[in-house]
Amino acid sequence: MIRLFLAAALALGLTGPVRAAVDIVEVTSPGGITAWLVEEESIPFLALEIRFQGGSALDAPGKRGAINLMTGLLEEGAGDLDARGFAEAREALAASYEFDVFNDALSISARFLTENRDEAVDLLRSALAETRFDQDAIDRVRAQVIAGIRNDATDPNEIASDTFARLVYGDHPYGSSDSGTEASVSALTRDDLIEARDRVIAHDRIFVGAAGDITPEELGPLLDRLLGDLPEAGAPMPQAAEVAADGFLEVVPFDVPQSVAFFGHEGISRDDPDFFAAFVLNESFGGSGRQSRLSDEVREKRGLTYGIGTYLVDYDHADMVLGQVASGNEVVAEAIDVVRAEWARVAETGIAEDELEAIKTYLTGAYPLRFDGNGPIARIMVGMQMQGLPIDYINTRNDKVNAVTMEDISRVAARLYDPEALKFVVVGQPVGLLPTD
Repeated sequence: MIRLFLAAALALGLTGPVRAAVDIVEVTSPGGITAWLVEEESIPFLALEIRFQGGSALDAPGKRGAINLMTGLLEEGAGDLDARGFAEAREALAASYEFDVFNDALSISARFLTENRDEAVDLLRSALAETRFDQDAIDRVRAQVIAGIRNDATDPNEIASDTFARLVYGDHPYGSSDSGTEASVSALTRDDLIEARDRVIAHDRIFVGAAGDITPEELGPLLDRLLGDLPEAGAPMPQAAEVAADGFLEVVPFDVPQSVAFFGHEGISRDDPDFFAAFVLNESFGGSGRQSRLSDEVREKRGLTYGIGTYLVDYDHADMVLGQVASGNEVVAEAIDVVRAEWARVAETGIAEDELEAIKTYLTGAYPLRFDGNGPIARIMVGMQMQGLPIDYINTRNDKVNAVTMEDISRVAARLYDPEALKFVVVGQPVGLLPTD
């Protein structure tokens, strides 16, 4: 589950600082696939980012972990090529494919040279539409997944994240690890994996970003050749998650010298008119990209941690404000008390005008490395599409940050931060910290 937390935090980084103007062109293929393109002819190279909305949250009932395992098999043999043959073909083309899955999306990152573009696209097409799912590959990747599940069971961060998700989201797919359990993964069959692929890799949920050496006229037919053989529709999307309303403190005993705490409560939707004010406020209060108020109070003034941060997380089926802190067992109770106190203070008073101006300067002035290169640009364009942002967002985002006023901050602080609803999961041996009933 920690992958979901971190991925969502990164996705919200789309609202972070941006570089100079980026010219994006919307392309629609003859077959009706829409993509956003930034054309860059100076290097004979193309970065292609594809997302299939739904991700591992679309696991069939009783098959948790199937989409995760299936994703790990996409380049373990396709068409006439077994796993080794596929790897050799990819290397001969100097192509790169990365497959990953989160609760809300299955992602594909492809990189290839212009001179090998057609062959690299055909090889990727076979991975998606002609996956072999050979039994030896299934057994090998399944063993890797189970090893990861066992390792997660001894990782305090994973334990805290998984426990928080289970208590907050309940029976919703968000409430369980997208890796599944050792029992559920062990029981998966080849037929389960074929079904899992067709539940998520389908036409009705595709988002595409492309950056590099390709024209709009070339990109459209390429997309049809790459994605045209996929099923028309995948599985229905999950319902909205019913987030636990009341605050709580859950302690999970674990023999480590430092406790890990996950905390948070419901947040704010990305399409809410107050989202930008909430984003600016949270960056000043708990953002990890600069010195925040929480960092000042918990780390700098009291020395209770090496790091603390909060994030606005816009999942497809829940909106959250989440945070994490690690402290020594003997001081984690104090760290949590400070978090609660600061949560209440920001809800009541917001931030000062000088804090607002400082965070605006930071957010509008920084130029993140994620915009340096075709790959990061393609990824950001996909994220923009999935969040429903307009095509000119990159070039207008700073105006939205600068438009946030002190009145906006005060209103949103009272609305967003609710100390009574704060939920904590602490993993470790915290001294003097008792769970709530």
